[in-house]
Amino acid sequence: MVTAPLHSPQPLGSSPEMRVDATPGAHCSELRSRYSSTKDMLHTLFVCISGVADQLQTNFASDMRSILKTVFKIVCSQAEPSEEQSDSSEAGKGLPRSGTRRLPEWVPDSTCCQCSACRSPFTLLRRRHHCRSCGKIFCARCSPNTAVLPHYGQTKPVRVCTHCYTTHLPPTSRYARSQ
Repeated sequence: MVTAPLHSPQPLGSSPEMRVDATPGAHCSELRSRYSSTKDMLHTLFVCISGVADQLQTNFASDMRSILKTVFKIVCSQAEPSEEQSDSSEAGKGLPRSGTRRLPEWVPDSTCCQCSACRSPFTLLRRRHHCRSCGKIFCARCSPNTAVLPHYGQTKPVRVCTHCYTTHLPPTSRYARSQ
């Protein structure tokens, strides 16, 4: 009787980059090489997951952000350079990926009780939304737009405040938000 090995490579997704193969370490290294540091990689993950939470309009988006921030701080504080990265990454440590800028620091939900633009207080009905371009917190009325932010590595439209939308973004990056 012939049985399959317990840990045979199985595809995780339909795309080739999402496959687990015989050399998962090489694949992970390739993915990690797209980021200047573990902190940069985790921050990008944090921004993406928070964006999904906002897009889904979950009631627990701020809780999710709080959990992600805690994980982000723990991992970044305990991060130790691996042997592979110690020599090659010292020169570029802390620098953003080629062609991109460092993501803005987000204002924590707990420190902001009113919209950064109109100063309306946040309530159960008036929710907080982070602008992905500047990191400040706005109400839905003051952040109704979406735009791609290629300078931050965002290739899909993300929420931006009216100020960033009209002042800092080229017309080619702008999208009308459908509501």
